Amino acid sequence: MSKSFAETAMELSGKTAAESTSIGKVDTADDQVEELFDDKHQTKNSPAYKTVWNREFPTRDFFEFDFYRPNSIMLNNCLNIVRQFKNEDKLYDNGKLSGELITALADGGYFGLLVPLPNKPALSFSEFSSFLTQMARIEPSVAGMCSIHSCIGSVDPIKTFGNDYQKGKYLPGLSDGTLLSAFALTEPCAGSDLTALKTCARIDGDDYVLNGTKLFITNVHYGGLVSVACHINSKPQVLLVEIPDGDTHTFKIGHYKIHALTRLNNNSLIFTNHRVPKENLIQLDRGDGLTVAYHGLNLGRISLCANASGCMKTMLDSMLPWASYRSTYGQPIKNRELVQERIGKLAGYIFSSDALVAWCSGLIDKGYRGELECIIAKTFGSECQKEAAIDLCMKTHGGRSFLGGHIIGDNIHDLLAPLIYEGEGDMLNMAFFKSLVKEHGKTFFEPVGQLMSNLEKKSLSPMDIVKNYETFMPYVNWMVKEAFLPKSGIRPMGFNADLAKHTNFAIKELQKSGREVSALMRKHQLRLADRQCSMSILSRKIQNLITIMATVCYASAKPYGMNVQIADVSCENLKNRITGRHPTDLQIRKSVSLGEKLCFEQASQESILMKYEA
Repeated sequence: MSKSFAETAMELSGKTAAESTSIGKVDTADDQVEELFDDKHQTKNSPAYKTVWNREFPTRDFFEFDFYRPNSIMLNNCLNIVRQFKNEDKLYDNGKLSGELITALADGGYFGLLVPLPNKPALSFSEFSSFLTQMARIEPSVAGMCSIHSCIGSVDPIKTFGNDYQKGKYLPGLSDGTLLSAFALTEPCAGSDLTALKTCARIDGDDYVLNGTKLFITNVHYGGLVSVACHINSKPQVLLVEIPDGDTHTFKIGHYKIHALTRLNNNSLIFTNHRVPKENLIQLDRGDGLTVAYHGLNLGRISLCANASGCMKTMLDSMLPWASYRSTYGQPIKNRELVQERIGKLAGYIFSSDALVAWCSGLIDKGYRGELECIIAKTFGSECQKEAAIDLCMKTHGGRSFLGGHIIGDNIHDLLAPLIYEGEGDMLNMAFFKSLVKEHGKTFFEPVGQLMSNLEKKSLSPMDIVKNYETFMPYVNWMVKEAFLPKSGIRPMGFNADLAKHTNFAIKELQKSGREVSALMRKHQLRLADRQCSMSILSRKIQNLITIMATVCYASAKPYGMNVQIADVSCENLKNRITGRHPTDLQIRKSVSLGEKLCFEQASQESILMKYEA
């Protein structure tokens, strides 16, 4: 079999044959996922992609919000169930979400929100993600359980790739909660490198015989369903495995101490000649098990941002009464500039997270793959949640942060773990960059790389360039056009003046970011894959610029209350991240003013732990 250009380029850059082949497999899986979507909804036509490469800025694409929310008795009932269990201190049993709670939620339809059945359509993803934020504000573990089950568990693989038999057999149980589900991908030596799977299965009569160990698998329950990624005939595939009601001689749930996800079941799965009916193989016309895995990740990434928003709202709910209650030197700390600035900044993080969730969900409902946009949501939400927990909420509460019953003391590991879930943040920054440059690389850099491969050279001399000038002319023409022909865009007419200046900044920077990306590719050429820090830095800059646009458009679509002021504060903070500058006096005054207003509206002090008054 001949090597792909990507594999050849990797080997020319010094990669081993094995590493080049593994990267080639990932690229192939990504291409196969792209082909599942209409051309207009693929990454090359997504809003985030067009902001960098198109000559006309796609401002209208940032208004893909669905604010219609039916007054669902079912959704409200699920929220009320969790509130009731929390008020009655019945959420947990031996530290885990109680079986009684799970049964009550199952009866309320909680696990079927994204499961389509003949007599019941699934929710839109906009409805689901908005609801998930509400649930996370009450109890993040309950929201996480539903997100895992519905987005990266067995629901998405079966409803997207399953055949009629698999849908008929499993979707009813996945909907009514009798089959809680998980996706078993990670292994002791396979995390971000999904090509390193060791778990394998072989056909034996009417069954597959499965062997291997899966690690860090969340939402595993005896009697549930797990989608297991494994090798079959040296090809990654996915098997639907019904978990027995207890350990057997062929299957065992392995237990270990883990600080995150303590309220959910996070365990290892050990298969030893475990038999799985051959009809439980998810078969694809194109693609393999990696295709199945990648497809569900984007839904999980939006869900993580939605969950982060709910958690940050709970943090803010705890900070406001504490700021009114706690006094230093005769003044409540709500009057202190430092605390006010923290509260204003947190409000901005929440607002931008909500904006990204609404925007990305709208794109998913519209039919987009959303690869770039969902990475932005995941990395932004998880990073903001980390900063909110440590630098804003914990520092404001001081030592009381570590009391039992406090959101920080009880949940610190869960608040940090999303930095890793659905792809570690910096790895996703590089994945964002790689997806962003794929078409540009194929069009302009691949011919040059192929020439270098044909000439068996790692660099080209001026004479090589002159002799093969036709190879370089398309790129030269692109550079000339970028340098001398102005780009156009839909300018933010009618926006609030403070917000309009943010969009002007973001549009200007994004429209020149294509040249920055291309310059980085040109500078490092075949060695670009090893310049992880440079890729990650530029990727973060572009993601923050796109977040500014999503925030402003979200505020412009919902310009009531303090939304415009909150969006302004969030965008000022994002601009500082992009430029690397410290906050100006004006920016500080904006955050402080916002925090002061939010403190003024807070009256209740019911959430104060261990009041020290005599």
